[in-house]
Amino acid sequence: MNAAALAWPVNIGMASRMSGVTPKMIRHYESLGLLPSVGRTDSGYRQYSEAEIHTLRFIKRSRELGFPISDIAELVGLWRNRRRASANVKRIAQQHADELGLRIEAMQAMQRTLQHLIHCCQGDERPDCPILDDLAGLHDTAAAAAIAAAAAHA
Repeated sequence: MNAAALAWPVNIGMASRMSGVTPKMIRHYESLGLLPSVGRTDSGYRQYSEAEIHTLRFIKRSRELGFPISDIAELVGLWRNRRRASANVKRIAQQHADELGLRIEAMQAMQRTLQHLIHCCQGDERPDCPILDDLAGLHDTAAAAAIAAAAAHA
């Protein structure tokens, strides 16, 4: 799509196609203040400038990298501020990378646990299933004893 050939400003549908952000999310980002209030036609339709399309692309890319909305708001502010210190941007990116690393480690631990449980499950016609036992908390001996005691008294 040739931006130079377009008649600016554009409506929300065209803004969506140009930025890759759905109209619903465009309105949401505007409501959060990530995108400044845009101009409107006399009949109330939103109108988006080339700069606002660029901001939407910035937000979309930030979301693709998993930044939370609060960080995106700060990054958009820094991006707009030509007097910014890149150290602030680096700090936000590093903190996010560190958080991603922790989440990846946690997910890898979950995967290892699931792989172990899958290995322990016979997967046959018998009802015994270590996966369900684990999900029910039966792998914990104290919990298993409490459940067995409760079942015995029932």
